[in-house]
Amino acid sequence: MLHYFTSTEKKCWLITNGLTKYNVILIAIKSSDLIKIEHIFKNALFEQLMYDGITIEFDKLDSIIGTLDVLPTDNDPSTTGFQNHYLETLDWWKNEFGSLENMPINDLVNRLNSSPILIGKGRKMSDYTDAITEMKTILLE
Repeated sequence: MLHYFTSTEKKCWLITNGLTKYNVILIAIKSSDLIKIEHIFKNALFEQLMYDGITIEFDKLDSIIGTLDVLPTDNDPSTTGFQNHYLETLDWWKNEFGSLENMPINDLVNRLNSSPILIGKGRKMSDYTDAITEMKTILLE
């Protein structure tokens, strides 16, 4: 799910996988970038995966993703809630770093991806996980 937001008048995208709640942030996206958005997204995802300790060959990742299609949202309230929380967290971090452009994006997204999350209906401690663990499960099976 893609959430568009602005930071210091720059257009940014928070992209969250609905199944794993794994995040990638693209900053300063211009309309001229849209023609190459598939390349930009795949490279950003690959870099974030490597930063998060998920080792995968780029060609394998590319074959898993295939061609990007921008579709209307499914209005998944769970993912929307996660994204709203993540955006509030980024706003809080702006106090420390000033602006999004000054933030260590991969490090901050790693913090989001390694935060405890609850996927499913259980409420036991063993039901909690994090987005990195969930993404590893999907990509490395």
